[in-house]
Amino acid sequence: MKNINSIKKVVLAYSGGLDTSIIISWLKENYNCEVIAVVGNVGQKDELIGLEEKALKTGASKCYIEDLTDEFVNDYIFPTIKAGAVYEGKYLLGTSFARPIIAKRLVEIAIKEGADAIAHGCTGKGNDQVRFELAVKAFAPDMKIIAPWRIWDIKSREEEIEYALERKIPISISYETNYSKDKNLWHLSHEGLDLEDPANEPKYDKILEMCNTLENAPDNPSYIKLKFEKGIPVELNEEKLDGVTLIEKLNKIGGENAIGIIDMVENRLVGMKSRGVYETPGGTILYKAHKDLEEICLDKETAHYKQQVALKFADLVYNGQWFTPLREALSAFIDKTQETVTGEITLKLYKGNIINAGMTSPYSLYSEEYATFGEDAVYNQNDSSGFINLFGLPITVKAKMEEKLKKGDK
Repeated sequence: MKNINSIKKVVLAYSGGLDTSIIISWLKENYNCEVIAVVGNVGQKDELIGLEEKALKTGASKCYIEDLTDEFVNDYIFPTIKAGAVYEGKYLLGTSFARPIIAKRLVEIAIKEGADAIAHGCTGKGNDQVRFELAVKAFAPDMKIIAPWRIWDIKSREEEIEYALERKIPISISYETNYSKDKNLWHLSHEGLDLEDPANEPKYDKILEMCNTLENAPDNPSYIKLKFEKGIPVELNEEKLDGVTLIEKLNKIGGENAIGIIDMVENRLVGMKSRGVYETPGGTILYKAHKDLEEICLDKETAHYKQQVALKFADLVYNGQWFTPLREALSAFIDKTQETVTGEITLKLYKGNIINAGMTSPYSLYSEEYATFGEDAVYNQNDSSGFINLFGLPITVKAKMEEKLKKGDK
């Protein structure tokens, strides 16, 4: 621990979970410093109850609880939906894009409070340490960062629980319920315990909080209608809603219908594979609706190129590179593609499935007049002969070359 004597005031990214609950005490014991707890409210709701009191009781001099939900939705979630960014085909980036906005606010408060360092409870094995610290570097490149998991003697979550119990630090988990979770407006993740072995089926009836199990989902489908303007959802069932409220309502409807439960083994940035279960009911609905609407609003070349951009965008978000020139440049491209992604789509939700039940757009490129199997007056089918001859010319030339070589061998 270098320059330990120079650190008099630390701003801690605080959630009230196991890690940060003991870090306040650990920082005071090891640095003899003032600790200011900062909670980024990104929609975790019930987890915010009693946090200020808990932080102060466990040694923090102050506790900021910052409401970031609107900014989170408008500046992080919606741009990622518009990109269609999905990490490794499954993960809708719920933890990934929540970290930069929290870290940005941490820096703002650290500067305001004249803090010497910023601390976080991320482990040395995970992605979040990178996401937090890259964001800190973007706004305060010289700020010291303290990451207890990389330097303390505690080696496991079990030892963390022992540390907390010895110091009478209140925690809401036990050895038996010691899943690592992350919750916000967008999702809830579950890692650890029996999930660490990919051979184990998740105990969905015990771990799910946002979603019904498939077995408990209603036997009748639910229909919803969404309206998008320039790639952003603005109405649900013909009711104009702000982004936060819209996602909250979709979480409820989607959760009831067991939408958005993902079990995956992902490739972490630090090199190892990690298994987790994610609940993202509202987000899964929005991704499906947005992607389907793009099918009628985007031309082929733009749609196909955008798929490549989406892969890179997902990697940047997952890897904590939100505040980078490339992410900003890709967002500018994506915003251009979204100028015509306006329309309405009806979806049928049933036992984990999302089924397109019809969509319209004033910018639709789908033409029934051209696509019909019936008689039409706009398309000359004989034109296809010349097109196929030219399109297949390289194949024809190669085939004739091979024929010539075969004749020469004889």
